[in-house]
Amino acid sequence: MALTLVEAAKLSNDVLLEGVVEEIIYDSPILQSLPFIEIVGDGLRYNRELTLGSIDFYAVGDTWTESTPTFTPVTANLVIMGGDADLDEFLKITRSNIQDLEAAIIQLKAKALRHKFEEKFIYGNQTTNPKEFDGLRKIIDTFTLAGITGRQVVQMGTAGGGVALSFLKLDELIDKVKGGKPDALIMSKRSRRILQSKTRAAGWNLEQDKTTLGTFIRVYNGIPIWETDWILDTHVTTGSGTGQYESATTGGDESVIYAARLGEGALAGLTAPGHIQVEPIGKLETKDATRTRIKFYPGLAVFSTLSVAALIGVDAT
Repeated sequence: MALTLVEAAKLSNDVLLEGVVEEIIYDSPILQSLPFIEIVGDGLRYNRELTLGSIDFYAVGDTWTESTPTFTPVTANLVIMGGDADLDEFLKITRSNIQDLEAAIIQLKAKALRHKFEEKFIYGNQTTNPKEFDGLRKIIDTFTLAGITGRQVVQMGTAGGGVALSFLKLDELIDKVKGGKPDALIMSKRSRRILQSKTRAAGWNLEQDKTTLGTFIRVYNGIPIWETDWILDTHVTTGSGTGQYESATTGGDESVIYAARLGEGALAGLTAPGHIQVEPIGKLETKDATRTRIKFYPGLAVFSTLSVAALIGVDAT
């Protein structure tokens, strides 16, 4: 069963762990809402749905032609991410009356873990760094490289270079996701500002909703918007027509918006049992400090090619 980190934290009696998890997910709609599937082992091998079998009409006595769905075997590996937070004993003793230094240091380390996960959720690439997991950009690129009919990519324009965001193209992106309405639109804050400006100019505004933690989130056409600082606004698109693709993530002024359906048959995170872990290492031999380790063994899986899509070439206009 897939659980969000919010729900998983409720199952723990460790107060320190609950605090760390809350710090990690509080400002992250991605980590608040992304479901995680616990797996045993260092990875999950699954069949990703590509195409459905065909259906035809037959006359009496016709020979029926067999047609089966097609799948691609995929392996999503768990990776190791985390960091150590050292608390100097001298500072702990001499400055404890000012603030809880241990809590502050662990809080900052938890925030760093959140930033790294959000970055790799978008840009993770095991080809360039085998220690990390593949993110959305790499996974959707893999669909294209596999020669799948009907790329899960919508182009803002017809030639290389960005074009101003339009409601028409955003709705086309939403329609690319099959099996149900997307559960999230994932975009940079610049793209959200542009979208909000366009809705105001059209005489309406983006709706707002509350997350499970009580924070506010904007909504477009009933779909929550996951704003993230980790989608760059410096992408470069190349090519023309439906052959356009993102040739680089730096050097331009374009961005990308993703639409995703969440769940065990769609887009889900993977994790080892225990989810995020906080481990007291204790006093160190080589320095006068106490160490706490925060670690997470995550991965990312897309079970159906039609559960995610990308809108590329979103200009700064």
